[in-house]
Amino acid sequence: MRLISWNVASLRARLPRVLELLEELEPDALCLQETKCSDEQLPREALASYGYRIDDHSGGRWNGVAVLTRIEDAEAGDGDPALDASSHTVRGLDGEADPEQARWVETRVGDTVVCSAYVVNGKALDHPDYQAKLRFFRAMADRVRVLADAGPVAVLGDMNVCPTDQDCWNPAQFVGSTHTSEPEREALRGVLEAGGLIDAHEAYNGALDAAGEPVFTWWDYRAGSFHKNWGLRIDLALLDAETAKRIDSVWIARDYRKGEKPSDHVPLVVDLHPAE
Repeated sequence: MRLISWNVASLRARLPRVLELLEELEPDALCLQETKCSDEQLPREALASYGYRIDDHSGGRWNGVAVLTRIEDAEAGDGDPALDASSHTVRGLDGEADPEQARWVETRVGDTVVCSAYVVNGKALDHPDYQAKLRFFRAMADRVRVLADAGPVAVLGDMNVCPTDQDCWNPAQFVGSTHTSEPEREALRGVLEAGGLIDAHEAYNGALDAAGEPVFTWWDYRAGSFHKNWGLRIDLALLDAETAKRIDSVWIARDYRKGEKPSDHVPLVVDLHPAE
C-alpha cells in the first residue's frame, strides 16, 4: 500500500501536477491539503479519468482537505460494507475552533481509516489562531483515540509544527514564533500518545536521510530557500503501531517542488507491505 500526503496550495492551480503524481506514483491513497476549492469546483471528472475518486471537506477559496482513493477499491469495499470507503467519510472534528475551515476528512482504504489533516497555522504566539491551533490538536487527539481503538489508522497531513529542532533548518530563527514552540510540540505529542501513533519518517529514517542531511517537506518560495535547503519538516504521516511495523520506506518526492507551478510543499510518501 502506498500512502501520500501533499499540501498542494490549490488543487485547481496544481491539477496537472496532481495528475502527474497519480500516474507516476500510483498511490492507494493521496491525502491533499489546501485544496482551496468549493465542492462544485473539485475536478472530479479529471480525477476519475485517472482512476480516482475524491472524498473531500471543502471550504472554498481557503483551506480544504481531501483523500483520493482508487475507484475500484472504493466500489469493491472488499465485499464488506464496513470496509466500503463510501460508508466511512467523516468531515471535521468535534471541538475544533471553526469547523467551517475544512481541515479534516477521513475515509477508509481497505481496513485502514485514512485521514487528511491541515492544522491551523497559528500565525503568532499571541494571535488567537495560536490557541485555535492548540485546540485543533486536542480535537485531533480525541478523534485518533477513538479511531485507534477501532482498528488501523493513518493520519497524514500538514501539521504546521516541526516535531524537533532537527526538523527546522535554523531553530534560532524561529525562537518566539510558531511551528517550533514547545506548546505546539507538546500538543502534537498528545496526538501521538492518544492514538499510540508513530511518526513514520522518524520510525523509518531517524532524524537524517541516508546522506546525513535533514529531511524537509516545505521551503519558502523566497530567497532561494529550496536550493539552499532552508526548510521545515511539517508534513507528517502518523500510523498506529501495528501499521508502522509494515513500513517498507518513507521518502519525499522532491522533484514535485521543481518544475512549473510547484507547491511550496513536497509529497511525503509512505510505502507499506501487506498485512500478514
